[in-house]
Amino acid sequence: MSASAIFFYILSISILGAGLLAVTTKKIFRSAIWLLFSLIGIAGLYFWMQMEFIAAVQIIVYVGGIVVLIIFSIFLTQQSGKQMAMPSIGRIFFSSLAACIGFALTYSLLRSYVLPTPSMAPVDMSVRNIGNQMLSTTEHGYALPLEVVSVLLLAAMIGCIVIAMKIKTQDK
Repeated sequence: MSASAIFFYILSISILGAGLLAVTTKKIFRSAIWLLFSLIGIAGLYFWMQMEFIAAVQIIVYVGGIVVLIIFSIFLTQQSGKQMAMPSIGRIFFSSLAACIGFALTYSLLRSYVLPTPSMAPVDMSVRNIGNQMLSTTEHGYALPLEVVSVLLLAAMIGCIVIAMKIKTQDK
């Protein structure tokens, strides 16, 4: 096994471990920190694949944008240090069932999909080419995903505002 494969497996295990801890921890702030580590690991995977620009976008948008907004909204709530409630057995069962069905559906779709043969033509990874493709609206353009990321950031910001809003109690 090569050093590159060992590095990939270590990075993958750390991403999956951090993701699992983000979902299973009882403290909401720790969950956000584990999500941060998982997203940084994904950026490391992009660096491992030698896609530095995508890794930088991953760090700027998700680590610098989404996770920071989540952490700010946690700090703005009154119950940021408390433990989250333990879900009921029924909720755990149905969540596990939904995850298994999702994995089975994804696996069946991937098994039925025929991957095209890769071409050996070199890919131009210059910043100019990446910028042209990001702003292009043609078949290989990325203008729509760029707009989706901006909508994602807007949704995260609105979610943070909703979480941070304090409910006013009326005195009688």
